[in-house]
Amino acid sequence: MRFLPVFFAVLLFAGSCAKPTAEELAALAAKGYYDHLMKGEYELFLEGKDGMDSVADDYREQMLTMFKQFVVLQDRAHRGVHEVRIVSAKTDTAQKRTDVFLVLCFGDSTNEEVVVPMVERSDGWKMK
Repeated sequence: MRFLPVFFAVLLFAGSCAKPTAEELAALAAKGYYDHLMKGEYELFLEGKDGMDSVADDYREQMLTMFKQFVVLQDRAHRGVHEVRIVSAKTDTAQKRTDVFLVLCFGDSTNEEVVVPMVERSDGWKMK
C-alpha cells in the first residue's frame, strides 16, 4: 500500500512502448518518498533513506522527530506542501548516483526546488 503511487506510475510506463530508464525509476522513488513525508508517513520516508535499516533506535527516533518538525515548520511557514513534482533526474556515473530534482509546491503558492541524491540498491532506489 505504501508504494502504491509508485506502482501505478511504473504501470503507466510499462503500458508505453519504452521501458522506464533508471533515471525515471529513481525520480519516481524520490517523489514517492517525499509524498510519504508530506502525508506524515515518517516511517515510510525513513525507509527510503539508504542505510537506515541498521541504525540505533535512539538515532532512528531522532530522525523521525526531525521529519515531523520539518513538516510542522512547512505547515506554519507556507501552509504545507500540497504537491511534489518531478522536474528531472541526472545520473552522475563518477559518484554512482542519480540526482533527482523535485519541486515542492506549497499552499501559499510558492515553490522550492530540492535535489535528492538517489542510489540503486538491491531492494530499490534509496535516498543518499
